[in-house]
Amino acid sequence: MATPNYEALARDLFGRTEKAIDMIAALSVDTGITFKISDIVQRVEDGLPEGYPDSTNGEHVRRDLIAEMARDALSGAAYED
Repeated sequence: MATPNYEALARDLFGRTEKAIDMIAALSVDTGITFKISDIVQRVEDGLPEGYPDSTNGEHVRRDLIAEMARDALSGAAYED
């Protein structure tokens, strides 16, 4: 089995996270319902194809990484140099 390209996976997961943020933010504006980071994480998880790699780094699982990406995207930290 080939070793996953972790950089490509991180870019893909971040792109999926950004799309989930956009979708949930639009729903929030339309409905007035607030959302949580966990809503973004669930949306990303729901959209992942079967067999999408998960973290094998002990304590941190993919959901943790998605949550961190979402927080960084929402705060703008992900876009700083």
